[in-house]
Amino acid sequence: MEPALEHDHAFAAPYSLDWFAGWFVHVFEFEVARYAIAAFGAFVILNLLLARALSDRKIRPAAPPRAQLYREMAVSVRTCAVYAAISLLTIAGSEAGVLKAYDNPAALGWGWFWASVALLIVLHDAFFYWTHRLMHDPRLFRRFHRLHHKSHNPSPFTAYSFDVPEAAVHGVFVTLVLLFIPVSGPAIFIFLAHMIVRNVIGHSGYEVFPARRDGRPMFGWMTTVTHHDLHHAQAGWNYGLYFTWWDRLMKTEHPLYAEKFAAAVRKPLDGSAVGALSPSMEIMAKGR
Repeated sequence: MEPALEHDHAFAAPYSLDWFAGWFVHVFEFEVARYAIAAFGAFVILNLLLARALSDRKIRPAAPPRAQLYREMAVSVRTCAVYAAISLLTIAGSEAGVLKAYDNPAALGWGWFWASVALLIVLHDAFFYWTHRLMHDPRLFRRFHRLHHKSHNPSPFTAYSFDVPEAAVHGVFVTLVLLFIPVSGPAIFIFLAHMIVRNVIGHSGYEVFPARRDGRPMFGWMTTVTHHDLHHAQAGWNYGLYFTWWDRLMKTEHPLYAEKFAAAVRKPLDGSAVGALSPSMEIMAKGR
């Protein structure tokens, strides 16, 4: 291993049961804390503190049922346990030199540090789109993705409400990347922070993304809250996580997305910029 990529082995130990148990508790606590800070933070800020100020940005009039929130919280703790178990294998693989994780963020230069964060986000969006779309295959949906879609009216707590197999699919992304690409621990931390923040906001039910004067999203290449909320309402559309690229390339973006976003931000949609949907497209959008 190159000196620049050497790990700090201060906490390394033989892979005994105590080693695994100690690391599992440590990582599990981190995962739960990361989820709780993001989910409860978004819920308190958007659903409580700013509820009146953002009332015009609420996508659906009804609030998620309380029983749904409790279910999501309980299931999310299990998801954190799955993530912790996978993280444990990632730590062991990194210590063994199988994975290309390293400690010092400056080891390969600060340019690569920030490029690796951006690369993780772009790769994760592609990974999520295709695995997400695959999980909507009728042969896989019930086992992998049905629980997540029980939250028809999502909340910030929906972000980690996964069946165990789906949690495992999401959890292995960083491990797979580290098989081929060197990424520092701090870069992974920033990526994970970005992931959970975008995830809870995307399920929040409030359209917090800015709009242009014509009623379209200010940043059309980014998914908005409306974009993913439409997926929970009509599951055959809008599989993307951070960006709209894959949905537009593969023609899986909801045909009424522009109209729904404009309605969420209470702006009249400029018809000249969108064009009317044909009757057949409207039927397909409502029935898919």
